[in-house]
Amino acid sequence: MEETKGTKQAKGISRAQFLAGAAAVGVAGAVGLAGQARAAQARHGRGLRRRGVVYTVGAGETPGTAWSARRMRHDIRAIRDDLHADTVDVTGDGVERLTKTAAEAAERGLHVWLQPTLGDAPQRDILDHIAETGRFAERLRRQGASVDFSVGCEFWLFVPGILPGETVLDRIRHLQDGTVDWPRMQRRLAEFTLKAAKAGRSVFKGNLSYAAAQSIDDPDWSLFDIVGIDYYAHFEKRSDHVRELKQYLRPGKPLAITEFGTCAYVGAPETGGMGWDIVDYDKEPPEIKGNPVRSERVQADYVGGLLDVFESMGLYAAMAFEFISADAPHRPDAPRLDLDMASYALTKAIKDRPDDPASDWHWEPKEAFRAVARRYARNG
Repeated sequence: MEETKGTKQAKGISRAQFLAGAAAVGVAGAVGLAGQARAAQARHGRGLRRRGVVYTVGAGETPGTAWSARRMRHDIRAIRDDLHADTVDVTGDGVERLTKTAAEAAERGLHVWLQPTLGDAPQRDILDHIAETGRFAERLRRQGASVDFSVGCEFWLFVPGILPGETVLDRIRHLQDGTVDWPRMQRRLAEFTLKAAKAGRSVFKGNLSYAAAQSIDDPDWSLFDIVGIDYYAHFEKRSDHVRELKQYLRPGKPLAITEFGTCAYVGAPETGGMGWDIVDYDKEPPEIKGNPVRSERVQADYVGGLLDVFESMGLYAAMAFEFISADAPHRPDAPRLDLDMASYALTKAIKDRPDDPASDWHWEPKEAFRAVARRYARNG
């Protein structure tokens, strides 16, 4: 299942662990986002309107990889100044982490795509989490920040009660085993998506979206202002990507690629969103299965090629998945423990003391980071 990238724990869900300039909002409010996007295209021709990256906030698997305001501020500056992105997709769980990160991004002049993704919690708690985050997004918008709000992503996977299974991993197993009642699942998915859209719309007056899983999700897009797709397809020809993406175009609805990317090993693009599945998490410490060959060039070529496709189509936005995966450190000294090989991140986390769970760490750019930065700087 290509849409289940990086899912490896079942509670306190964080997209990082699974492994997703301030404009005048007065104009957007007056003419609507679709009109704004058409006006921008008329002025600038084809090309992406928003060039971004997914920045996941979460509790972390260890105290050393937990969300940190200091690290976050450093990362947001790097996203703007080094990656040359103009948009940051702030996603994950924890209202305080989400809102502080969104506020920092807005203060730095970035467009904010704010997307809460609390998972494996009661549906009522998830809806409350959406509403509370949406209220903050509305405050930012009213203060003049450029903000889009997404009510979540891939509800069929993260929200209990749509698919059988108490946890994400349980639900993945049901999908893999073919034990899913698809009509029933689609009904439940539609019901929760409607509730989420109403929760978001009740508190946020800007442009609303949802990140749908390619090939599984097909929500009622009349509920939203922006079509959002998590895109992990593999085609040899760029024209095939264009053909695939055209099926998601809706009249009057800008299309945002809410996630795209691959891992850093030979053959990773062919696995779609399942590139993370070369890790055996039943072992302690987790280790790489088989004998994959690390290749940052493979990741860079795939991500760069997709950005060229998105630019050529004049899409509204594209957010590379993702900036950092702190819980998947790079181990050049021990390839079997090089979890970064199975990470979609544009950067690699490197521990000061590789075998110490409490070790401090830093990140370094991968080739994919440079490929994205070149295109963002050139096209932006």
